[in-house]
Amino acid sequence: MAALALFSLVLRLFAVQAVGGGDGSGSGSSLTACLAAAGVRNVTARGSPAYDAALRVSIQNLRFAGAGAPKPAAVVVPASLGELRAAVRCARAAGLVVRIRSGGHSYEGLSYTTEDRNAFAVVDLAALGRVRVDADADGGGATAWVESGATLGQVYYAVAASSPTLAFSAGSCPTVGSGGHIAGGGFGLLSRKYGLAGDNVVDAVLVDAGGRVLDRAAMGEDVFWAIRGGGGGTWGAVYAWRVQLRPVPERVTAFVANRRGTVESVARLVSTWQHVAPWLPDEFYVSAFVGAGLPESDRTGISVTFKGLYLGPRHEALQILTARFPEIGLSDLNPREMSWIESVVFFSGLPEGSSVSDLTDRVLHKKNYFKAKSDYVHRPMPLDQLIRAVEVLSKQPKAYVILDPYGGAMDGFKSSDLPFPHREGNIHGIQYLIEWTADEDGRRDEYMDWLRHFYDLMGAYVPKNPRTAYINYMDLDLGTNNWSSDRRSNIISKIPNPEVEAARAWGERYFLGNYDRLVRAKTMIDPDNVFRNAQSIPPLGGPGMTRSLPPAAISPKVTCNGSTNDS
Repeated sequence: MAALALFSLVLRLFAVQAVGGGDGSGSGSSLTACLAAAGVRNVTARGSPAYDAALRVSIQNLRFAGAGAPKPAAVVVPASLGELRAAVRCARAAGLVVRIRSGGHSYEGLSYTTEDRNAFAVVDLAALGRVRVDADADGGGATAWVESGATLGQVYYAVAASSPTLAFSAGSCPTVGSGGHIAGGGFGLLSRKYGLAGDNVVDAVLVDAGGRVLDRAAMGEDVFWAIRGGGGGTWGAVYAWRVQLRPVPERVTAFVANRRGTVESVARLVSTWQHVAPWLPDEFYVSAFVGAGLPESDRTGISVTFKGLYLGPRHEALQILTARFPEIGLSDLNPREMSWIESVVFFSGLPEGSSVSDLTDRVLHKKNYFKAKSDYVHRPMPLDQLIRAVEVLSKQPKAYVILDPYGGAMDGFKSSDLPFPHREGNIHGIQYLIEWTADEDGRRDEYMDWLRHFYDLMGAYVPKNPRTAYINYMDLDLGTNNWSSDRRSNIISKIPNPEVEAARAWGERYFLGNYDRLVRAKTMIDPDNVFRNAQSIPPLGGPGMTRSLPPAAISPKVTCNGSTNDS
């Protein structure tokens, strides 16, 4: 009854509206028939004229848009909590792996493609994009219920429309889906002040593999902990998150400063940044982008671009920079005062002249091909090492690195507070990227190998044992699961929990000592591994456990009509 009451409560919170609408083909037919019986009409099966458009609309990394990429049996777009439950139940009844897509920004395409032979369905949450702000929820401060399909831009727009002095701490790209972002922890420009997106989640509504609707109390604290940083598409389908909103001043200060020069001069600026940015006041975020192709209008030499946000007026920002970081160059810095929501547009990557309302556009209009990797740094690198790294980077204009400052509030969290462990003791993160166009895609292996070699070079300068990474910058080079039936028949009977031990190689790089707790949480919430991908946490299991349930294995109480007879 508790789940039924929660179902009714959430339907009142959101104005639910209907939306019309081997190779897995047999499973796809079974899925569509089940969903039709449940009244879910926005389903596009393989072979339909609309299939390609339905699949490609949220493919953000074009590396996975080609004809050779494995494709789902169907794309389902639920428009309500009831339809989401039906999508999960029907996919499971059809023997399909469930892939949840909230924005399509998975760096390795795992929300819409697969790395093995298992048939799968994409449950696309794009129609679940509503945001309801409560300015004073039960006296506990402002909160918002955010459906997982809402993009960060849609969330920010709704929050600012409610109050210009409220904000949500999350990432800067407006087309990123909130569901996947929060599921990986969610670092952003306010994290030095207010922590990660996951730190600011106070409740959630989860649809598990059996179609049950669970809030925080029903899922338990271990699972609630796991869904806020343990990776997307692993635990179930999060329908909505209740997030804590945070105060921001009416006016904030923002700037972007590009500094181009020699390898040594740029390396010296980055060295100074490493000694300053992590120790600025919590209200000050200054990142550094380093590359030979930045900005795009100038493809010669090497540069570092500083992007700064200060939660306060311009004169205070300049005073702090004058005292702490004059090397940034103050004569032409030109910081601008604006509202917080205007700063979101400023850092969004949207075209010059974009308005606040443009944040609600969930379409990424400038897509490309890319590969990314990540690291975390505990102490500033010696200058000679930085010079060497910048020199190598200067030779490849397709590549760049992003240095995000930590410290501030991030130092106040222990590594076990969330699955995301990269807090106390980390001074900054590194994101390595290389991008190319369609005309250059014939050289993709060359570009990706270059990035891997640069990453190997940087291995001498960052912490190891293990060398760490950020799950939201997913990198399959670190290792993958293998859910193939051949592997199960060959080794499951010989080695207890082989998938758990094999996944430890990459799992501990993302989660450090939190990996085993994540395995326990996975075993509690999805022991049959219905929600899985190449880097999803595996459950514990004994010899002969199944990984994909046939229809006969499902309890008779699990039906395809979205009923609540299990509540």
